[in-house]
Amino acid sequence: MNLRMNKLLRKMEEAKLDALLIGSRPNRLYMSGFTGSSGMVYISHKKQVLITDFRYMEQVSTQCQDFEVVNQGSSGLIQAAVKIAKEDGARYIGFESAHTNYTTYLTFKEHEGLEWIPTQNIVEGLRQIKDSDEISSLKKAEQIGDLAFSHIISFIKENYRNGLTENDVALELENIMKKKGAGSLSFPAIVAAGAKSSLPHAEPGNDKLKIGDLVVLDFGCVYEGYCSDMTRTLVIGEPTKKQKLVYDTVLQAQLAALQMIKPGLKGQEVDHAARRIIEEAGFGENFGHGLGHSVGLEIHESPRLSPLDATVLEAGMAVTVEPGIYISGFGGVRIEDLVVLTECGYENLTYSSKELIVIA
Repeated sequence: MNLRMNKLLRKMEEAKLDALLIGSRPNRLYMSGFTGSSGMVYISHKKQVLITDFRYMEQVSTQCQDFEVVNQGSSGLIQAAVKIAKEDGARYIGFESAHTNYTTYLTFKEHEGLEWIPTQNIVEGLRQIKDSDEISSLKKAEQIGDLAFSHIISFIKENYRNGLTENDVALELENIMKKKGAGSLSFPAIVAAGAKSSLPHAEPGNDKLKIGDLVVLDFGCVYEGYCSDMTRTLVIGEPTKKQKLVYDTVLQAQLAALQMIKPGLKGQEVDHAARRIIEEAGFGENFGHGLGHSVGLEIHESPRLSPLDATVLEAGMAVTVEPGIYISGFGGVRIEDLVVLTECGYENLTYSSKELIVIA
């Protein structure tokens, strides 16, 4: 935590800020360890304060031992923060513009003698590089996902002839991940069967899994605050030639990206490696999203592997690699692994097989 604080204070110096207010939940958690739903962090060179309400006072005493803790009382978070800033002698105070609504901004502006400076991505920039503890939590979360996938294959094999629905599979995924130690889901599981699998963010419904269906399973869980994310695609019954072609194209695209990904490359360069394979196979118009995104305290973080992201990759970044092909009326295929960049390459945290699994 001291290392994070030192890095943040250096960024504040560069931005000429006397203090910074952090209100977004993941950034607040990252800097203070506080997991509650309501609070604000005030940081300057002289003070580190966690402001919250009565409900969390006992909780913060164990989670935020490096912080002064202030009960906002009846005055509210903003008024408490303003009082702290004035007592601290701060004038130029940064706030998270992307996480501050207009009403809150107007409340800031009511207080004379304080200059409110909009900031962007100060804490998010620090969060891009994961430390060893964060990587350990990511590994455990992804391990739970691998165990869940192994279980769900058996579950589908045993039950698909009995009217098994997408909702049944999604519920079983959530149940097994929580049994294996997950605190929650990192996002609602995507279970998409048949033609519906062409929808990248399909919601599971009461559609029954049937012979001939491609089935996309995209799911993840949260372990100690950190998210996992993985996707596998299977087929019910013997795959057709076209299903095999689409699957093999997606797999080769992912392997091409994995073969080249390393620190020093730009996200768009890795994206291009996979996209080129799909385009050359004639499916370029059917791959309409970026190759991947960073994962951490949130399921979607920066940087991204996309045609538009020129961020240079660094060791410690955790990113998904997830090419896909989606054909309306036919179905879709996506294969996704979560990898952590190392000094000379990457470590793949996802161990489930990428061979096309046939539920015969």
